Amino acid sequence: MARTTNLSRPIIEALYTEALILADDVRAVFALGIREPEIGENSNVRLALSTEGLKTTTRMMHILAWLLNQRAYFSGELSEGQVRRNGTLPPDREADPRALNALEPETCALIEETERLHQRIARLDEAWRSGFEMASPARAIHSRLERRLGDLR
Repeated sequence: MARTTNLSRPIIEALYTEALILADDVRAVFALGIREPEIGENSNVRLALSTEGLKTTTRMMHILAWLLNQRAYFSGELSEGQVRRNGTLPPDREADPRALNALEPETCALIEETERLHQRIARLDEAWRSGFEMASPARAIHSRLERRLGDLR
């Protein structure tokens, strides 16, 4: 796979389309969480749907906001400085494995797909902010370790 050396409108538009489709799937799945509970329904499932639904929809809103900022930049509505100052993708909150155990496999797969998209865009955001500088493999591993350790704190 070729390495991206800069963001471009086609990259952003493709990601935006992908994110919109995924956001619609998320809405369809988690909109069920706002209904009244059925008699005898497992409260753990409802709680898992509620908490993971909130995390997943928030994740998608962060992704879409980042992509909209990039689209505004390419349209000339925002300067590069404005995007760099205010358009950082917020860190993700991963799904709770215990909550995932209570959910259907299809719902878990959807949550994982949103996490993967967030990770991809986080890598793009980080690369864009660093000017797509190619780091040595040792520095890249060191950077990944620092991010992972930061996530554990």
